[in-house]
Amino acid sequence: MTSALPLILTVFVACAVEAVEALTIVLASGLTREWRSTFQGMAVALLALAAIVAVLGPTITLLPLTALRLVVGALLAVFGLQWLRKAILRASGHKSLHDEASAYQREVAAARAAAPSSRGRVHDWYAFTLSFKGVLLEGLEVVFIVITFGANQHNVGAAAIGAAAAVIVVAVTGILVRAPLARVPENAMKFAVGVMLTSFGIFWGAEGAGVEWPGGDAALLVLVPLVALVSLGYTALLRPRPGHGSVAPSSEKAVSS
Repeated sequence: MTSALPLILTVFVACAVEAVEALTIVLASGLTREWRSTFQGMAVALLALAAIVAVLGPTITLLPLTALRLVVGALLAVFGLQWLRKAILRASGHKSLHDEASAYQREVAAARAAAPSSRGRVHDWYAFTLSFKGVLLEGLEVVFIVITFGANQHNVGAAAIGAAAAVIVVAVTGILVRAPLARVPENAMKFAVGVMLTSFGIFWGAEGAGVEWPGGDAALLVLVPLVALVSLGYTALLRPRPGHGSVAPSSEKAVSS
């Protein structure tokens, strides 16, 4: 378990970010529309995710270790760099900080404005689709993290434990407070997760390409801080200087993905 702890913690933090965003959508749907249709949409999304895991999980583990690390490393690097890009833009003021409370209010306003409609056994189709899409999209990222990290470390079980723990902690907290977790430092968490995903992606991708890292896995103790320092350097470089004016509000649209 000791050797699996870093894997569990890394997956936990990464999946907690996705769970918070899914929780925001589910709460907006359930509290504003109705819980029955919301839970129906969530259940269908979870079934779809389970089917995806059942298909992709065994398939990806059949790849040779070298090919697996090359593919997984490339995917993680791309995925992590996307997170880092947004985190750097937010931290430097070129993109507005992600506000879970504001996101919740937008979802609530849209849910209240939507006309009621029913289809088959679903009484509120809007609540169903809102919950389904939110859980499925955020869940796909959780599945990606679990499968890539778990398969590469030959310990999908430990990765699944980290993901399950993150979902349970966020869900229980959301049920208790019945509100979006606006106080969670999500932007800082996304920055940290972006650093971790990028670092692991570089490490495993290079190994898959035939690189032998000095010290083996211990090279991550240098690679992770290095990626973090480079990211912080870009943040400082992009931050507006005093006297040069602030970033125009329209720049958010120009730099967003």
